[in-house]
Parts: sequence; C-alpha cells; structure tokens
Amino acid sequence: SQLPDPAIEDQGKDYIRPILNKYAAVCVRCPGYGTRTNTVVLIDSEGRVTFTERNMMNADVDQWKISTYEFKLHT
Repeated sequence: SQLPDPAIEDQGKDYIRPILNKYAAVCVRCPGYGTRTNTVVLIDSEGRVTFTERNMMNADVDQWKISTYEFKLHT
C-alpha cells in the first residue's frame, strides 16, 4: 500500500510518546541515566568548522568542561 501508513504510525503511540518525551530532550536528567555530553558542529559556507563539546565532570551537573576546536575542511 501507500507509505506512510497512518494505521501503522498510530500503533503504539500511547506507549512510545512518553518515552520519547522523557529521553529525546536536549538535556536528560533522571535517576541512573542522563546527558553527560553535548556536541555542536558548525560548518560555514567557506568550509570553516567549529566543533564544541561540553562534558559533565565527575557526574556533577554543576561541573562541565567545554572544549572547542576550529579547523578548515580540505577542498
């Protein structure tokens, strides 16, 4: 038949939606699980790249180390 199939898309939505809402956040925080690293990669039209990563230190939500690297892509 035709894709996407609305009948298939609706299957399990009441089960999966709460899970996605909990774990698909920008920063997840719940017992025993959570975001410890965030990464952003920016590339401009001239091939310059900025790679920035933030890492949680010692499982402490108040301590983060930020590292940034900049470079140019080879053409």
